[in-house]
Amino acid sequence: MSKIKEVLRLKYRNQLSNRQIQTMTGVSRNSVANYTKSYIALNAPLDEVLSLSDKELSELFVSSKPKKHPADRLETIHPDWNEVKQELSKKGMTKLLLWQEYKEKNPNLYSYSQFNRYYAKYVKKLNPSMRQIHYNGDKLFVDYSGLTIPIVNQVTGEISKAQIFVCVLGASGYTFVHATPTQSTKHFIESHVQAFHFYGGVPNILVPDNLKAAVISNKKGVVKLNESYADMARYYNVAIEPARPYKPQDKSKVELGVKAIQRWILMKLRHHTFFSVDELNQQINLLLDGYNNKIVRRLKKSRTELFALLDKPYLHPLRSNQYIFKEFERATVDVTYHVELEGSGYSVPYIHIGKKVDITYTSTSVIISLAGEIIAHHPKMSQRYHDSTILSHLPDEYQRQYEKWNPRRILNWANSIGIYTTALMESIMNKREHPAKAYRACIAILSFSKTYGNHALEGVATVALDVNNYKVAFIESMLKTKSYLLHNQSTASANNTYMNQHENIRGSAYYAQQLSKNSEVVES
Repeated sequence: MSKIKEVLRLKYRNQLSNRQIQTMTGVSRNSVANYTKSYIALNAPLDEVLSLSDKELSELFVSSKPKKHPADRLETIHPDWNEVKQELSKKGMTKLLLWQEYKEKNPNLYSYSQFNRYYAKYVKKLNPSMRQIHYNGDKLFVDYSGLTIPIVNQVTGEISKAQIFVCVLGASGYTFVHATPTQSTKHFIESHVQAFHFYGGVPNILVPDNLKAAVISNKKGVVKLNESYADMARYYNVAIEPARPYKPQDKSKVELGVKAIQRWILMKLRHHTFFSVDELNQQINLLLDGYNNKIVRRLKKSRTELFALLDKPYLHPLRSNQYIFKEFERATVDVTYHVELEGSGYSVPYIHIGKKVDITYTSTSVIISLAGEIIAHHPKMSQRYHDSTILSHLPDEYQRQYEKWNPRRILNWANSIGIYTTALMESIMNKREHPAKAYRACIAILSFSKTYGNHALEGVATVALDVNNYKVAFIESMLKTKSYLLHNQSTASANNTYMNQHENIRGSAYYAQQLSKNSEVVES
């Protein structure tokens, strides 16, 4: 996805600061500010801007990047944090309302998310031992339990280990637990989707650990996300802010939740025998309700009550359709105007040969894009080593051959030359997934009979079948040098045995049997 689109989405849909956007996307804060100014100058709806192609966005935002003028720099204005603390101690007061009041007095005041961050720093200075401050509906902390649950295969008796996904909402501590067969990206995202439906909404930010299903790299404050995970986040309009490596305090909420889940749920299941992950999830759900309904002594409310009060009203609404897991690859269009994916080929218009393209695929479809524009759409092949070719992607001469020729016509021509040539044509067509390519090779080989004669082509066909080489160049070279004569003389007996056993040659026994049947019919 375009960096510009990602910046605008995080800025205006997730209300993140420029610094947070820099961490998540790798785009500098100055560039984020420039993109923001360009977007404001456009005065266009966000959805309309996000629907533009990468090229159109580049022309609007990069080519006409606004220059920063010293007069445009605004002085940072900090509120009186002592006053803020006193105001927040009043019953019913919220940070959002307080920020809005300060914003009215000082239009140059920074964003609400920055306001929250500065206040948290102030509180920590007063009392370093104070727990993290979590905002309503803001963050969902995600991790896996180190403790697993055995799953017994009823047929083989083999034992696998179910992975336990745990996520905790920051403000209320409301917890969701989900068992999956693995920690793969697909199962990791599946657990997120289940969590969103469990909560009935989506938080503003996800805070995962740095596992490979979520984060490719997290170095020097620049995060590279797993593309499938990032796509899921874009679908639900949620930001991803991974915990810093070796900084457990960034996700202390979920680490405490994991310990509690191990104690109150997983330990209670240690004597159970489970034969499927679904069966395990049913038992987890029964115990999870009890855990969330437990009264937290310090707060004198259950997590369920706190969720309804603190987090639920602030969650973003769920989309009507559930997210479909997607995977992403980057490939080069080969000389056959196809890209390879999981052992199968998918065609693109031949004019894109040699170009790098992006492949987005699900269990049912494959979409191929170039610079953000879709150039091909195929159904996903269910078997490996099969190709999907769209006729309009072929060059014009291929299309004409595809429409004009067919296997029957080629075999009729081959039969007029000889049985070995027929066998060669069938072998070529059986080995080629693209009929047009097979027709082209077959026509080229059969056309040699006009130059070199049927007898010569039949002799070369025996060699090609013997050495399993069906290339047009190889056959043409044999015809030009007549080297097939030497090969046929030295391997005559071997070739005869091979060809008599070839699946396309019926042999003398077959015709003797047919003659016998015909005689019986005449006699009767």
